[in-house]
Amino acid sequence: MKDYSFSIQKMNINDKSVLEMLNKLIAIDRLNKTQILQMVNLVSISNDINDLKDNLKWESSK
Repeated sequence: MKDYSFSIQKMNINDKSVLEMLNKLIAIDRLNKTQILQMVNLVSISNDINDLKDNLKWESSK
């Protein structure tokens, strides 16, 4: 049996490039405090910035 498992790299909030992307997103989209806190919570489960944006939209639609 072949092993098809693979690891998906998640975003790391401690990574400088991730922090720079988050800062740009905050500035461009003019996020408020609640949205920033949601974003910080969602970073660890997001694969990339597009995934993070999708997760933020999904969270805000609840």
